[in-house]
Amino acid sequence: MNFWYWAGQSLSKLVAKVFCSYRVQDRERLENLPEGLLIVSNHVSFLDPPFIGAAFREPLFYFARKTLFDHPVANFLFTRVNAIPVNQEKPELSALKLVINLLKEGKKVLIFPEGERTLDGKIKSEGEPGVGMIVCKAGVPVLPVRLFGPEKALPRGSKKLKRHPVTLAVGEPIDLGDLVNDESLSPKDRYQAIANRIMGTIAALELRDSRGE
Repeated sequence: MNFWYWAGQSLSKLVAKVFCSYRVQDRERLENLPEGLLIVSNHVSFLDPPFIGAAFREPLFYFARKTLFDHPVANFLFTRVNAIPVNQEKPELSALKLVINLLKEGKKVLIFPEGERTLDGKIKSEGEPGVGMIVCKAGVPVLPVRLFGPEKALPRGSKKLKRHPVTLAVGEPIDLGDLVNDESLSPKDRYQAIANRIMGTIAALELRDSRGE
């Protein structure tokens, strides 16, 4: 973990605790994680990457909108916290290949299968097929997580952080073997089916009243 990632993670933990009473539900599921892990989550706020990253001991790599890298200072910082520039409307094949290689090297990568932040916090039923391709090509476990509350703490379009509880619910690894090996499906249909199952699994994660670590 480089200095910049460590500093960013430390700041994220502080902000999450102070402003959002941040909790991780079923934290024990983050113990003894394998090398090479794809983490998939809903996407409701700019807070999502740092708040998810705050829960993991190892550094995460993640996609970020390419335009965020336009300014030299922002480019310097985003690059050093493992952000990967990507065109949200049409992710470049080179970016997907980079993620696949990172996973094969044993890194942990965070992806938001919805492709963009949702306006109302609701989870889409369909994911972007790119995540399905990554699953098929990388051959690593897939861990679903779901954030509750960031859309209230920092809504889309807002620049002011509000005090609001945030919880990260951690699920069990998703079994996608049947879809990955289903030769009756075309690659395109297989990737989409995988993305949709991932979205359904994320949506099924529920917030319990007794939030705990």
